[in-house]
Amino acid sequence: MPRLPFFLALPTLLICGIGEACAITAPLAPVGPVPVATPDAGGKALQVAFLVVDGVYNTELMAPYDVFQHTVFHAKPGMAPFTVSPDGKPITTFEGLVIDPKYSFADAPPIDVLVVPSAEGSMTKDLENRGLIDWVKKTAKSARIVMSLCDGAFVLAQAGLLDGLPVTTFPGDYQKFAAKFPTLDLRVNVNYVDAGKVITSQGGARSYTAAMHLVERLFGLPAAQGIGRGLLIPWPPGSESEPAGVVEPGALPAGQ
Repeated sequence: MPRLPFFLALPTLLICGIGEACAITAPLAPVGPVPVATPDAGGKALQVAFLVVDGVYNTELMAPYDVFQHTVFHAKPGMAPFTVSPDGKPITTFEGLVIDPKYSFADAPPIDVLVVPSAEGSMTKDLENRGLIDWVKKTAKSARIVMSLCDGAFVLAQAGLLDGLPVTTFPGDYQKFAAKFPTLDLRVNVNYVDAGKVITSQGGARSYTAAMHLVERLFGLPAAQGIGRGLLIPWPPGSESEPAGVVEPGALPAGQ
């Protein structure tokens, strides 16, 4: 069973509940000093690498990519997202889109933010891919921020990146995560967990929320709100009322 939080007077982290305001709580174990990701003083955009493999899910890849790509219009220097696959060859998403990655593990540039979206093999074959796990572990060591979406948390856990941290993953896979990684502090029924250097998210459409949170953390509330206006994402969550989604009879001209 997932472990329930046991709060101690330790360094704080941010846990955002579903449909609730975010609250500051404390993790089960100290996360230690972590680097804070801030825009490069030299004016260079933060280099954001998305790990893509065959079977990656569209939403967990595209939602944060979309948000991060828009930062250049609302903050300077913003973020520069790109894709990385193990061998640099095209991959096919679970839903059938073919993506031509920008880089391979061998030629990827220095990475500031590593994003690990969920993929069809995140709980199975990807965990047995030693080259993939070693690259994630090595890249995360020098990255300022590491983010997983949905079952990408399994990959981070396999790489040993979640030890001693509170984490979350896709709700339907809580039991599988707890069974495979019984010593980890799994938080349930939360949108995302920001534990400093590592952010884990439930994934799905809530991948947008985790990404928006990171943008606000890096570039401030005005930048996040600007992106939210462009993508029709109320920010902070619940700050705007949603428009009605029903067209009343007679609202359309005859024949339409």
